[in-house]
Amino acid sequence: MDAELVERAVRGDREAFSLLVERHYDFVHAVAWRWAGNVTDAEDIAQDVCIRLGSAIRGFRGTSRFRTWLYTLTLNAARDQRRRRVRDERKLAAYASDQAAQGTPGGEDEDRQEALWTAVRTLPEKQSDAVLLVYAEGLSHAAAADVLGCSEATISWHVHEARKRLRILLGKEAV
Repeated sequence: MDAELVERAVRGDREAFSLLVERHYDFVHAVAWRWAGNVTDAEDIAQDVCIRLGSAIRGFRGTSRFRTWLYTLTLNAARDQRRRRVRDERKLAAYASDQAAQGTPGGEDEDRQEALWTAVRTLPEKQSDAVLLVYAEGLSHAAAADVLGCSEATISWHVHEARKRLRILLGKEAV
């Protein structure tokens, strides 16, 4: 059914586009949540994906499954949001420094899993993406490679390197 809806949406059928968004919104939101780690950012990313989808759908050529293409669109939106957040945090830190403020929030202990996913989000982008696709999304290395547009061996290498970094960041017992 997706193939027919996509074909109609590519031709400009608004009803088909609306049905596609409705049908895949929960999927987009779930992926965004795993990448962002909080509901507010996930909602922003999902909304951004829906907006981008409006213009991007006409560029869908059907060389991959629609869901795989949607993964890529969602990953790009999550990466953009992450870059914006890092940029904004740097600006805020510079402002706090200028104001001689000690803007460190009080530290509440997070459970191990939350600490792990938080650490994953600090990894280099390609490693973080590979780990999130394989472990959070449950994709095979081959499917993750398809989403990221690289080889299966590259995914395996990124996951391996990420595990090494996470062992350092979290201590050996955590990974």
